[in-house]
Amino acid sequence: MSATLLGAAFAGASVMLALAMALAAARLLIGPRAQDRVLALDTLYVDAMLLILVFGMREASQLYFEAAVVIALLGFVSTAALAKFLLRGEVIE
Repeated sequence: MSATLLGAAFAGASVMLALAMALAAARLLIGPRAQDRVLALDTLYVDAMLLILVFGMREASQLYFEAAVVIALLGFVSTAALAKFLLRGEVIE
């Protein structure tokens, strides 16, 4: 009983995260301002990281967790760089 419940929870989480990624991608494409697009990109990488973590829990593999850490680090740095670019017009001073 608990194995089927856990499998259903993983499937439900995967579907919800995929839906969130689709909505973030739509906002990335249609966003009227650059700030909306940066926020959508930030949401997209967080959702991708969480989806990979769900796959890692389902498969019980540490490789997925390492990939999620790499995505989190690169996503944070890219969001900070884009925000600085939008504020000042340059990334490196």
